[in-house]
Parts: sequence; C-alpha cells; structure tokens
Amino acid sequence: MRIDILSIFTDSYFAPLQDSILKRAQEQNLISILYHNLRDYTTDFHKTVDDRPYGGGPGMVFKPEPLYKAIRDIAKDGCTMIMPSPEGTVLGQDTVKKLAVQPHLFFICGHYEGIDARISDLFPIEKISIGDYVITSGSLATMIIIDAVVRQIPGVVGCGESVEQDSFYSGLLDHPHYTRPAEFMGLKVPEVLLSGNHKEIEQWRFEQSQSLTKSKRPDLWLKYIRLQDDIQFKNKEK
Repeated sequence: MRIDILSIFTDSYFAPLQDSILKRAQEQNLISILYHNLRDYTTDFHKTVDDRPYGGGPGMVFKPEPLYKAIRDIAKDGCTMIMPSPEGTVLGQDTVKKLAVQPHLFFICGHYEGIDARISDLFPIEKISIGDYVITSGSLATMIIIDAVVRQIPGVVGCGESVEQDSFYSGLLDHPHYTRPAEFMGLKVPEVLLSGNHKEIEQWRFEQSQSLTKSKRPDLWLKYIRLQDDIQFKNKEK
C-alpha cells in the first residue's frame, strides 16, 4: 500500500509513523509513506498557505490554490483521498477494513479552521471523523487512521490472531488479559486460564467479551446483536 500525506508539517512531525509496527511494515515493503509539505506548492516568498475567512470570524483557512496544485500533483488514478473532518463518517472497524484493502491512500491534513470548501467540490475527498472532540491538527487524526488501517494489512502484525482478537474486530470488546504471576496483591488469575483446556479458555474469553460489551458499550452490543440476527436470517434463506 502507498500512503501519501499532505500537511504543513515536515516528516519529523509524524514520528509515530516511523516507529514500532509501522516502521517494520515499511522496512518489509508492506507499505510506503510519502510526506508532502503544502508550503512547497505556494508561489509567494513567505510560502503562505492560509488566509482570513470571508465573512469574518476567528482563525485562518487554507487557501485553495496550493491545495489544488498539490492534489493534482499527488493524486493518481485509483487513489482514495481522505481528509479528517468532524463532518465525516465516524471512524469504525468497518471503515478501517475498507481502507485496508485500498492500494493507495492520500491524506489531506487540515489545520486552523480547515480548508477552502471549494476543494471538496473539485475533488472526491472522503471525510472521516475520529470522534466528537477538538484536536489541534488533522495531521494528528491522520496518524490515528493510518495506524488503525495498517494493522489490518496481512503480515504487518506478527501474529494474525492478535489483530483478530482486538476490540471491535468481531464487533465485541476484547476479553480481559492476564500474565505472570498467577497471584498479585491477593488477586488471582481465573482458573480456566491455567487449565490448559483451550476449548474452555476460548469459550470463557468469548463470554467475557460479550459481558464486557453488554455492560460497558451497550451501543456496540445492540449493533452486534443485530448483526448476528442478520447472519442467522441469511443462513435460513439459504
């Protein structure tokens, strides 16, 4: 997968993408990440990328000219253009899986009050929200989306089961995890995990995932139940 990032920051700003699992994914040529500075597409001496909004108000807005030039230069046929935005689809595992099979993702990172709205009229940009809160830059949201997506690419995470057992992968929260010692501060690891009976352990983990999801995230639980009902209905039709 090729990933292009258009931002006003240098690649050093994206340090989390150059470490750990993402670093190994690049070393193994599973992904390539290319960084583009929006200021390189300006024509004035000061490399101005923003201006005051028409109609007044606080903050600054990215100008359309450098954005247009950058997108025309970077975007290729088959490229999926993405911009973090509060008006977009809230990021979830379904969206992550969909993006993980794309060959080329191009992230347009907003800043300040956002970008000139005409850019969205000129290009098919998919907007994605990472939640209902405010952060400093679209570049931060981009890193979160990339991390979530790259984990789903086969070979990126050493143990494929680790990905499949992550929270949200199956629609349920992950089960509780324990490691040595078997007793700590008077608290013991559940006996079933020490039994060596893999079938019982798998069943316990599934039940724990169900219980946690039902109590901690009832919204996810309802979604999960509806999905199971749909699956059963389709199986009956067969």
